[in-house]
Amino acid sequence: MRIVLVGPPGAGKGTQAAYLAKNLAIPHISTGDLFRANISQGTPLGREAKSYMDAGNLVPDSVTIAMAEDRMEQPDAANGFLLDGFPRNLGQAKALDEYLKDKSLTLDAVLDLEVPEDEVVKRIAGRRICRNDSSHVFHAEYNKPAAEGVCDVCGGELYQRDDDREETVRKRLEVYHTETEPIIDYYKAQDLVVTLLAMGKVDEVTKRAMAALPSRDA
Repeated sequence: MRIVLVGPPGAGKGTQAAYLAKNLAIPHISTGDLFRANISQGTPLGREAKSYMDAGNLVPDSVTIAMAEDRMEQPDAANGFLLDGFPRNLGQAKALDEYLKDKSLTLDAVLDLEVPEDEVVKRIAGRRICRNDSSHVFHAEYNKPAAEGVCDVCGGELYQRDDDREETVRKRLEVYHTETEPIIDYYKAQDLVVTLLAMGKVDEVTKRAMAALPSRDA
């Protein structure tokens, strides 16, 4: 099965992608992971991406598309994949269509995770990260530490990242509405969009997603 996962920041795409990929036995292809892997391995695409990033510029779509295509051609993606963070705009969506058409492949579904905007802001702005270990994540409302401002795991200081501040989150949402939301209408025209309210416990959302996906072979 070949799936594109879309949704605003804070919708839980990364979490759901990991669970869905495991349940469907297909690789989870994340744009963030692609960039980190190519840069750390020093691939030509990684070096090109890093040159833009080091200069404070956005990485061109052509580089992102090339990374995604290279990853989709790996053996573990032969029977399907779940794309998370790609395509991010209409240009990338059209490039993905061309790539799949050239391979005589098609998408099975575009899973649209919907979360009310105020909930998105609450989810992200409430995050608190441990300065000692960024994998220790708490939330001011949903996952409070035993002592305010102190990591339960190692006793490190908890802080709010600049990217998680409310004004930054709202700017990220504006970018999502402008750049990424149009791909939903693009895929609706192809009758591929499966809309899912991504509220509730993680496993409940995963079950709803699995039930909503088309039951056809990759």
